[in-house]
Amino acid sequence: MTLHIAEMLRAQAAEHISFHTPGHKRAGADITELSYSDNLYAPHGVILRAEEDAAKILGAARSFFLTDGSTAGVFSMIYAAKRAGAARLAVPAFSHPSVFHACAAMGVDIVPVPQAVRRGIPVPPCERDIAAALEGADALLLTSPDYYGFFAPMAAAKEMCNAAGKPLLIDGAHGAHLHFCATHAGKFADMWVDGVHKSLPAMTQGAVVSANEAWAERLAEAVRIFRTTSPSYPILASVEYAVKYPRNEAIERASEAFKRRHGCLENDDWTKIVVPFGAECAAASAYLEAHGVYPEFCDGNYLMFYLSPCTKEEELERLSSLLEELPRGEVGEDAPAGGIPIYREGL
Repeated sequence: MTLHIAEMLRAQAAEHISFHTPGHKRAGADITELSYSDNLYAPHGVILRAEEDAAKILGAARSFFLTDGSTAGVFSMIYAAKRAGAARLAVPAFSHPSVFHACAAMGVDIVPVPQAVRRGIPVPPCERDIAAALEGADALLLTSPDYYGFFAPMAAAKEMCNAAGKPLLIDGAHGAHLHFCATHAGKFADMWVDGVHKSLPAMTQGAVVSANEAWAERLAEAVRIFRTTSPSYPILASVEYAVKYPRNEAIERASEAFKRRHGCLENDDWTKIVVPFGAECAAASAYLEAHGVYPEFCDGNYLMFYLSPCTKEEELERLSSLLEELPRGEVGEDAPAGGIPIYREGL
């Protein structure tokens, strides 16, 4: 499949003399909106073609590239819903901070959906609690998958929202790799975010926000407000590359085998290997880092190792051999004192 943005960047004239931003004044991929490079704010060329390709892959009517991370997508979705009259949003307790920030900034009231914490991990909200919250809300936002690799009950939520005539928004920041699968947010949501830099080979801050036909124009209006007018072309090119990156079923199978071998958390998402260490968690993390292996996080109970289609099987084998040397402790029932990582800013 053609990589429209990358090919445009490669085709630049070698003798490119810059009297435009950015200030480093060097020829290369990091350019601004020029006659040949299209414009993210009003795309008509390579960016438009790349976004159209992404929409087809992600099952959307419209998809919009973001160089501001999934946070810009969350703000855009909530703004679009608010403009359509959603003054109250049902939100699970362990949602990303950007959800709460967006609601506060836009004057959207939060209707909380309870979430229990079991063995130190937030449990996805149950259908009964979602239904109860939705009765008092104008829209629903779910996170799926969450940071620990669990899916929300998206099919049931879609049925509830459709029956009530209320939009379903999904923060799929950690699920961009799922567009090959029936568990992708785009199969259920009216609007959703794919954080492609998290689980696909895009540069940091690369993301996509998408909508179905009924919400496409409202979302288009929203992203014009919340997206930067000075996008990074390297990030844009990497977003297109990531969305078009092929599935790696070999590493998916290797991940599931690894989980069984090492007694990992039984979750739903192959990219998230969650290993229980309990009181030994910090020591295990330090040991691994001393051997050049860096987990995604240590929450005081678990170490989480984040995979992608680019993870090599020999890297998993190296991690496997190191884990076999480490003692395990009992996992606490409650969240550790440091808090659950999904609360942390910037995740």
